[in-house]
Amino acid sequence: MLILAADSSLPILSVALLSDRVLLGSVALEGKGSRNEKLLPAIDWLLAESGVDRRDVELFATTRGPGSFTGVRIGLATIQGLALALGRPVCAMSTHEAIALGDPDPVRIAIYDDAGRGEFYLSVFEGHREVVAPRLCTDDERKQLIENASLVIPVAEFVQHGNVAVGCARRARELADTPDAEQYRDVTPIYVRLAEAEVKLQQKQGAS
Repeated sequence: MLILAADSSLPILSVALLSDRVLLGSVALEGKGSRNEKLLPAIDWLLAESGVDRRDVELFATTRGPGSFTGVRIGLATIQGLALALGRPVCAMSTHEAIALGDPDPVRIAIYDDAGRGEFYLSVFEGHREVVAPRLCTDDERKQLIENASLVIPVAEFVQHGNVAVGCARRARELADTPDAEQYRDVTPIYVRLAEAEVKLQQKQGAS
């Protein structure tokens, strides 16, 4: 199975191409300021370098947050657009699940990222099983939740040496032939917190 995966929810944008369990290629580049201009060219470059026609891709995979609101929307829209045009399925997962590549043993893995305003996005997995869905927490809550974890992964450190899209592609391959695959068709963004504009709108409505 040929899988194309992308992540644009984080400051480092990434794309990966997987043939069954063999990684054909991947790319990671700074995408904080212009994901919209970089994602599709990165996909086209990777396909061209790998000698693959996009029509040969059998499954498209993407992350859906938490992370940059704009980045999440761009990634989902781009991958959905490609999949729809080619009549292919989409596998969408949380950004944290793509990072929790999973251990064959059910180790407890905690993943967190800076959400700004002194808060964190955090998820907890046992292997690939999500036991704490992406949530917003304070620093004290974060310390409590990671206390019993066998492995703690700060997202900011992971992206310095890991490729989120590669993890996304590999996870999508594992899911492809399982009954769980259907629930990963959900492409609803995982924002966890409201965007700043929505917060202000709610405050305005509450005051009126």
